[in-house]
Amino acid sequence: MDQDGPKNIFSVTAAVAGERVTVVVTGEVDMSTAGQMIQTATDAQTRAVTLDLHGVTFFDSAAIQAVIRLVERYDGGTLEVVPSAAVLRVLQISGLDAQPWLKRG
Repeated sequence: MDQDGPKNIFSVTAAVAGERVTVVVTGEVDMSTAGQMIQTATDAQTRAVTLDLHGVTFFDSAAIQAVIRLVERYDGGTLEVVPSAAVLRVLQISGLDAQPWLKRG
């Protein structure tokens, strides 16, 4: 469900520090934006990713699939996902809230 307003505008940025890229995502992650999130996380070609989702207001099944794709790519504990309350709720509903890659702050 798209909602108008500045809080829901999607953005994704990346910052590389050594072998880790930190990808900061804000707004809605859905079927129209999930691909950009994956692309940004993998473009840096680093060995580890922190996916900072603190600013995410909407997270759907396409977003879950995107995270799973990143988990598959960065297996071995090199992916960290830092969720917003909205993201954490979706991950709880989907049964993914006990995964080792999920970091609660």
